[in-house]
Amino acid sequence: MAFMNQLISAVLLIGGIVLIFFGISATQSFSSDVSRFFTGSPTDKAIWMIITGAILCIVGISGFFIMIKR
Repeated sequence: MAFMNQLISAVLLIGGIVLIFFGISATQSFSSDVSRFFTGSPTDKAIWMIITGAILCIVGISGFFIMIKR
């Protein structure tokens, strides 16, 4: 059971890091540049990828800390 929790936490953490990476890359795309020119912010897709990646990283790290406390 502990191995499964570690595996899930690791997958969430890695998935979060990947989403943050792709979100940052998306903020530097042409469509984000156009959106930033008209609205002052990058595309919604890029912002949501960064937010979702950050949440997944927090949940993954929290899972590791919860297992350490047990």
